[in-house]
Amino acid sequence: MSDEAVEFARLKQVNDPDSLVARFGSENPLPLDAGIAIAPWQIAYQTYGTLNADKSNAILICHALTGDQHVANVHPVTGKSGWWESMVGPGRPIDLDRYFVICANVAGGCMGTTGPASINAATGEPWGLDLPVVTIRDMVRAQALLIDHLGIDTLFAVVGGSMGGMQVLQWAASYPDRVFAVIPIATSAKHSSQNIAFHEVGRQAIMADPDWRRGRYLAEGVSPKKGLSVARMAAHITYMSDSSLQAKFGRRLQDREQMSFGFDADFQIESYLRHQGMSFVDRFDANSYLYVTRAMDYFDLAADYGGKLANAFLGSRTRFCVMSFTSDWLFPTEESRALVHALNASGARVSFAEIDSDRGHDAFLLDVPEMFDIVRGFLDAAARERGLR
Repeated sequence: MSDEAVEFARLKQVNDPDSLVARFGSENPLPLDAGIAIAPWQIAYQTYGTLNADKSNAILICHALTGDQHVANVHPVTGKSGWWESMVGPGRPIDLDRYFVICANVAGGCMGTTGPASINAATGEPWGLDLPVVTIRDMVRAQALLIDHLGIDTLFAVVGGSMGGMQVLQWAASYPDRVFAVIPIATSAKHSSQNIAFHEVGRQAIMADPDWRRGRYLAEGVSPKKGLSVARMAAHITYMSDSSLQAKFGRRLQDREQMSFGFDADFQIESYLRHQGMSFVDRFDANSYLYVTRAMDYFDLAADYGGKLANAFLGSRTRFCVMSFTSDWLFPTEESRALVHALNASGARVSFAEIDSDRGHDAFLLDVPEMFDIVRGFLDAAARERGLR
């Protein structure tokens, strides 16, 4: 498929996605932390299960950096299963026989919610870098407007990992009276300097691609595939642990018995990363990668509350279940412990689990029975407290 055909398909997916869409006009703009309100705008989402009569069983799932709204259904672009079907489904820890699940594509994303590839109504062309920078709070503000649109006053739970976990924490801070329980997984209340550095490497790779065209590649019919692929490769390394990489690849060669003494993919790990990079570019927009990574970089919840994280949760009646993984060096356990200490200081109801895993940051997306048991147990207890059957 030519670059032009790929970009045409991407624009169609962004502006008319294969999912539900809530559209908002000038009477209901989306205010952004950048000091600008955008209108019209839209948010794409999926729902699963059945909303009960009093609308008390709704769970919002927040996706991570390169995720989207297709949490428990076949993805319309890749044809792959939903990204968290191990967690969400009938009889799963987030049980669709019991709960009504909502998952929305984030503001700034590229699967139907307004982002840099969306059409700017004022110009008739893609927003590109004219779209104001978005924040995690902007993403949550858009989700809250969606929840209003669905006629739901209070969410039973908000759940998410990594960047999704940041959104979970922002929900608990911004809308404490609208969230009964939250589960932030493998996340932090602020992005570390190291993580900002990794994101900057990825952004520079994209912007160094000649086909980036200062963010106007969609209008010019090209795509910065090489830069976006390298950005994905660099990020993917951070999602795994040294032990998981060693166990899966070691120093084994790829389809050869000896070194080539060149720069082809001699090692299996090189071939794997190249595959990850190239398979990513057909489902994600390069400018969205810039916007969403920047949103994570700007996230510092304590900064909004006088520099004291506990102040973000003072008086909160929300129930918290915080989880981390022993081999996650992207969001290490010490950051989850700092969050738990702040929650304790605020008087919040909080439980915490550090799960032993050698699978790195991506463990929250994988088959980890202990995580499933904790989520199921926490939600069961919260459901009893709320009177859900």
